Amino acid sequence: MMEPNANRKRKSWISNHLLTPVGFTPIVSVDFSGPKWSIVVLRGNYSARIDEKGRLKIPAVFRDAMQDRYGAEVYVTSRRGKGVAVNIYPMPVWEEVERKMMSHPQRSDPVFTRFADQVSYYGQPGAIDRQGRVSIHPRLRESAAMAGDVDVLGQLDHLDVWNHDRFAKHMADAPFTDDDYRKLAELGI
Repeated sequence: MMEPNANRKRKSWISNHLLTPVGFTPIVSVDFSGPKWSIVVLRGNYSARIDEKGRLKIPAVFRDAMQDRYGAEVYVTSRRGKGVAVNIYPMPVWEEVERKMMSHPQRSDPVFTRFADQVSYYGQPGAIDRQGRVSIHPRLRESAAMAGDVDVLGQLDHLDVWNHDRFAKHMADAPFTDDDYRKLAELGI
């Protein structure tokens, strides 16, 4: 017969050792069908500030998740027209975007060229420093109005950073509609 705390110890050991893929922080629950977990992704919105040297201190919840899973290397760019926002990709995620582009049969399509021009013009590789900051280079900082208060939004596998006032205007100008909800429902989301 098992000792009374044996089952609790077993569940704890499972959640700490077996259910934690390298680089992931699991949320664990155990029910009659066995252990279940979900991988924590980059989600939500946190306020931050750009310092006088153009560095963003990444909110700890995002920084920890990114560094634990992907390391400190990032690609900082803008995928939006005219560089209105900053995108921070963990380097492995960005390299996957590049692999998809390289393997696409219509790589010479003008859409691909414009996209490559956009992300290269505004983009530079970087790293999250020991204080959890990442530099945003001057060209992108200027086009995206990266000064003072900003909003850092989790986008599952990367971050979007917006000037707070610009993002509020963006949300007001392009609200999520009932048609948008229907489209997501058609996609099964």
